[in-house]
Amino acid sequence: MLNIVLFGPPGAGKGTQSQKLIDKYNLIHLSTGDLLRSEIAAGTELGMKAKSLMDNGLLVPDEVVIGMIANKVKENNHAGGFIFDGFPRTVPQAQGLDKLLMDLGTEISCMIALKVDDEELTKRLLLRGQTSGRPDDQNEELIRKRVVEYNTKTTPVADYYAGQNKYCAVDGIGEIEEIFHNICEHIDNLKEKQKK
Repeated sequence: MLNIVLFGPPGAGKGTQSQKLIDKYNLIHLSTGDLLRSEIAAGTELGMKAKSLMDNGLLVPDEVVIGMIANKVKENNHAGGFIFDGFPRTVPQAQGLDKLLMDLGTEISCMIALKVDDEELTKRLLLRGQTSGRPDDQNEELIRKRVVEYNTKTTPVADYYAGQNKYCAVDGIGEIEEIFHNICEHIDNLKEKQKK
């Protein structure tokens, strides 16, 4: 089973790259953002709590997100693998995910980090906000707050996966196909090693 953590700050291009990876490697997309948005759209108590936090640029509690992920993984236990998008963001989340996957007889294969500088991210998100309708993409102050929070909280997660020899950084600036090629090269090398 190929389980990839796709990492990158808001606006790094995770959505675009994850869709291409799903198509190529037949993976199931696990986006905590999508899971949360569907809860919000359904108007659940969890969704309303999440919306309040997200509107203020804050993150949703770990146990809520891990619970949603557990349900999704169990629903799709015959899949070729999963791509985790936007999760884990903290070391306790990464440890929780490792434990969850171990209990289900699998593990994270690798973490791929899309690297994009803060100014480029702010520019991309403001542009996205013109079409996405998302209020958190239209406020530069909130965007900068999200990026700072992302950088502060997620650097230790990169270190966590580096400690397991599962971390790979890919330049997130450039042509979409070129970035995709670089990601695939890493995954294919990993798959080759697993065969040996």
